[in-house]
Amino acid sequence: MIEARDRTMQEKLTFMSDGLKLSAVLHVPEGRRPDERLPAFIVLHGFVGSKDESHAEIQARMLEDFGYVALRFDFRCCGESEGERAQVRCFDQVADAKNALTFLAGRPEVDPARIGVVGHSFGAAVAVYSAGVDSRFACVISSCGWGDGERKFRGQHPTPEAWARFTGLLEAGRKHKRETGQSMWISRFDAVPIPEPLRRNLSPKAIMEIPVETAISMYEFRADDVVGNIAPRPALFFHTADDGITPTEQSIRMFEKAGQPAELMLITGTSHFPLSEQDAPRTKLMIRGWLDKFFPSPLGGAA
Repeated sequence: MIEARDRTMQEKLTFMSDGLKLSAVLHVPEGRRPDERLPAFIVLHGFVGSKDESHAEIQARMLEDFGYVALRFDFRCCGESEGERAQVRCFDQVADAKNALTFLAGRPEVDPARIGVVGHSFGAAVAVYSAGVDSRFACVISSCGWGDGERKFRGQHPTPEAWARFTGLLEAGRKHKRETGQSMWISRFDAVPIPEPLRRNLSPKAIMEIPVETAISMYEFRADDVVGNIAPRPALFFHTADDGITPTEQSIRMFEKAGQPAELMLITGTSHFPLSEQDAPRTKLMIRGWLDKFFPSPLGGAA
């Protein structure tokens, strides 16, 4: 359902996923000819984040500039989408990504055989898993993603004291749920620590408190298990070389498990948000080069 359109070639949309209405924005390159069907991307936002004022929006605008249709949307329970706020479950998000692909494949602007998926951080883990279980995704770009929830959390809580504190929260949440039937809520930073200087990169619409069940869902999620299924479709694992939020080794391990054609790109001098203003030009050049080789758009787009 189209709700609005503005002159920047974006449409506010909603589509259905498992009976829930999800809020989305569709980006269409200005150079598209009438009746032309273009390659496209589903753009997945990060941990309890938003499609708006976020790395997901930056990615969608970049892809539009490069000549791709891009659909960014709020996962269920996040942003402007329906669902109990913050009750995020990884496999629900995989379902949302697959339903987004079904929706986008029906759009007249899109070549239904050439729809990729791109995600950042948590969205990257969901992107890899979605492409690993649904062959309709033509390619995948994982930006600062992760493949093993438990190992990721161990890297984010590296000392014995920090690990005991984190796992203690998970156990306390399980006990609280058993005894009361209700969720125990914690700060998002208790699950995924983010250094204070990097928090400015979060969307103002991001959720700040989560139920423990959300962290447990992440702990049990393993894109590593299915990343090998993506080949022979192309995959790019892009990560900051000294990531202060999601350990860089997560993308390295996914790349090692992936079949060809897969590429690993590490960028130095920045942490976790490679499209932040000062680092965007370098990052865009690297991603653009990969796209031109493995998943080109007929429009070419802006250099």
